[in-house]
Amino acid sequence: MADNDLPSGDLDRRRFLHLAGLGAAAIGGSSILSACGGLKGSGSSSSDVLKIGLVSPQTGPLASFASSDSFIVKNIQDALRNGFSAGGKKRKIEIVVKDTQSNSTRATEVTKQLISDEKVDLVVASGTPDTTNPVADQCEASGVPNVTTIAPWEAWFHGRGGTSGEGFTYTTLFFLGMEQFADCFFPMWEQVGATSKDVAALWPDDTDANAFREGLGEMMRQEGYNPVDGGKYQDGSTDFSAQIAKFKKSQAELFTCTPIPPDFQAYWKQAAQQNFRPKLATVAKVMLFPAEAEALGQLSNNIATDVWWSPSHPYESSIDGTTATQLADAFAAETGNQWTQALGSVYSLFEIAVEALKKADDPKDKDDVAEKLRTMNYSGISGPLDFTDGPEPGVAIQHPVGGQWRPGKKFDWDVVIVENSPNPDVPLGGDVEPTFA
Repeated sequence: MADNDLPSGDLDRRRFLHLAGLGAAAIGGSSILSACGGLKGSGSSSSDVLKIGLVSPQTGPLASFASSDSFIVKNIQDALRNGFSAGGKKRKIEIVVKDTQSNSTRATEVTKQLISDEKVDLVVASGTPDTTNPVADQCEASGVPNVTTIAPWEAWFHGRGGTSGEGFTYTTLFFLGMEQFADCFFPMWEQVGATSKDVAALWPDDTDANAFREGLGEMMRQEGYNPVDGGKYQDGSTDFSAQIAKFKKSQAELFTCTPIPPDFQAYWKQAAQQNFRPKLATVAKVMLFPAEAEALGQLSNNIATDVWWSPSHPYESSIDGTTATQLADAFAAETGNQWTQALGSVYSLFEIAVEALKKADDPKDKDDVAEKLRTMNYSGISGPLDFTDGPEPGVAIQHPVGGQWRPGKKFDWDVVIVENSPNPDVPLGGDVEPTFA
């Protein structure tokens, strides 16, 4: 049986060792995790070595978005250990990893380091607009090809001053937008049987939340819903009594939000203490990863969120045919941790980077590689992604399904897919249930 023909979730020893990265040699030379958090390559400047920089929040309040990065880097290194053909010759890959520490200013600084000091050929980045926007801005200003993910496209595009119909020259993104959040959340609201159209909305004053406030808020009104905005607040707030009081007064039975994870945990605990218990909570930016469910314990039960990648998604790697299920299983086997949605997204960043480098006539020509990114249309472990199909040039859209956190079998909590109308290829695992009855 060929590797690509392995049954879902059934890893043979060779496949397991490959995915887990056990004994993997770094591409282009030995790699070590430096004390400052950078995964350093051999430093070779040879034209047969292509360097990719990865920028993500490995520490700080957004660290859950990067919890699988080390595994992915090892996996990509192993999958491409023999190199690949690009520009008429065999190339090898070096990956240099930089930690933003969940700080936008530092995201800019480490991107500058990758460009000026490491001389990377391409930069990939992930983990909310706090990461993607400053990284993309620096790459655009420096003329370095870049692809990012896990940031609503409106927050990334309009938040950076993008010109509609024109886009950017060097920077691209794949993820969701407000329309996709609506396609995911609104059907769940209908299914839960709320008697009120009021929707309590906890939206802070940041790029991410303002995109929801303006975009999703208007879509809610068009569909007959009434967003009850708790008011702008600063990230890092610890007292949400005013918002909770407003939500309780409205008698809203539905709830949505876009805070940073620590703020949501503080809010949700306070809401329970103050007896605001919505019939259904559909949250964005938070409750995406198992660590967040574990932090809330029983208060996690039946919180719903958008699911853009899971082991149930019927996709496979464009690099080596690894399926979504196999990738999730290998991650759990090596780390002992549960899969996260970022596992598929960050893996796809490298798929896209490799595709662009392969397609370029000269992978060292940054204009050539950037053009290949802008015109990319391929299918990989995150499914089909077409950067030419809009909604703006250089933006590829994913279609999330709805999931709810429920007690798991192997792990404490797991996501059950309960709404798949935006992407029927993803099988349902259960029905929508109230967050609070």
